[in-house]
Amino acid sequence: MSTENQRYSTENQLAAIERFAEARNIEIVRVYEDAGKSGLNLEGRDAFRRLLADVESGSAGFGAILVYDVSRWGRFQNADHGAHLEFLCARADIVVHYCAEQFENDGSIGSNLLKTVKRVMAGEYSRELSVKVFAGQCRLVEKGYRQGGMAGYGLRRLLIDANGERKAELAIGERKSLQTDRVILVPGPSEEVEVIKRIYQLFVDLRIGELEIAAQLNGEGILTDLGRPWTRGTVHQVLTNPKYIGDNVFNRVSFKLKMRRVVNTQEHWVRARGAFAPIVDPAVFERAAKIVEERSRRLSDDELLELLRSLLRAQGSLSSIVIDEREDMPSSSVYRNRFGSLLRAYRLVGYSPQRDYRYVEINQRLRAMHPDVVTVVVDGLRAAGGDVHVDPATGLIDVNGEFTTSVVVARCGETRGASPRWRIRLDTGLAPDITVAIRMDSGNVAPLDYYLLPRLDMTAPKLRLAENNGLSLDGYRFETLDFLFSLAARARFEEAA
Repeated sequence: MSTENQRYSTENQLAAIERFAEARNIEIVRVYEDAGKSGLNLEGRDAFRRLLADVESGSAGFGAILVYDVSRWGRFQNADHGAHLEFLCARADIVVHYCAEQFENDGSIGSNLLKTVKRVMAGEYSRELSVKVFAGQCRLVEKGYRQGGMAGYGLRRLLIDANGERKAELAIGERKSLQTDRVILVPGPSEEVEVIKRIYQLFVDLRIGELEIAAQLNGEGILTDLGRPWTRGTVHQVLTNPKYIGDNVFNRVSFKLKMRRVVNTQEHWVRARGAFAPIVDPAVFERAAKIVEERSRRLSDDELLELLRSLLRAQGSLSSIVIDEREDMPSSSVYRNRFGSLLRAYRLVGYSPQRDYRYVEINQRLRAMHPDVVTVVVDGLRAAGGDVHVDPATGLIDVNGEFTTSVVVARCGETRGASPRWRIRLDTGLAPDITVAIRMDSGNVAPLDYYLLPRLDMTAPKLRLAENNGLSLDGYRFETLDFLFSLAARARFEEAA
């Protein structure tokens, strides 16, 4: 059970299982229960893991496993994962029964088909819920509300009610209890605020490095918000985190559906500027950012790469944190700016990280392609007879003064099961009447097809498309942009007598 839900409470599940067992004269000899745990994978499901270990040991002491329904077995994003775990039970001559389902798990064709559909539905429920939750989080962030995470040194999380009235400060580990309450960031104790300002003064005005600043703070017995000594990395985080100038930033790191942790580029951040009371003046923050960038300009590309090679030899692996902790070399942001991405810098020194970051380079290529795509759309609209104007600041395309459109290029990615997926982010800020979403092919080289998405029918700021998405979305799919161009055409009418 992942949440306190009346239907899926462990007590209700157990009661249904007991009724199922009593009707079939089955004796329950052991109960495995994971309360408050997600079923997306096996992580944290200690009781379920014990169950599987008992099954594979060959001496489980039981011949059947009773589960409330297929979703309680797991909401795995790959339906074959749940099937594999059930196969392990079958191999040990242990039958799995789903007590609340409308089919008997008897191995028949009908049973197997229904079970497969149920597994897919269970995973799809979590995926759809994830999309809705993320969309809701983005809207709250844009309104200035904090979405998870610790406040950080010099800041505190303040609980406010639905009317914006202050309620209480939240300590580390505390959460809100009412759904209508919200959390914002406010300046912390004055002594911590002064330390933050002092860090910026030492770095910006006196040009003292992060490592020396950390040594000074540690020498004075000042600890971080976690009660730990300062390091170069923690000082660097203070100097580069936009929350200290009052910006509310979300989605810097993604870990959706517990599949893979991804560090997002700034274009994928959700950011509300000036949402909180700032501790640091924005001009000072920008000066700090320029110092971080400027201090590496004296180094050539070869010198930067040699420093990176030396770090790799010393550490055995590379990451942004490892780089930022070293005083004798530039920060990770410098390598991103100089070489386009950390991945490219890693490759130039012969390092291949375990995670696959190829999507970063693909995104960069698609961003570079975007202006040409917009030009193609504009030329097609004009060729059809439309009066087209493009806002140079926003890129919003105005057609005949009647409707607006924007162009989005969607990268093709893959699930773990190698199924293609496209993520489309709708620009709710510009609110175009029609969003032209261009789905790229599997190699992200050429357009696959086009979605003309009207604002009136798109309620979520983000879409996740599969190969087939049902009429509600695929009704807007086109092989070419001819239909869009036809909307800009002008028709002549004969004068009526």
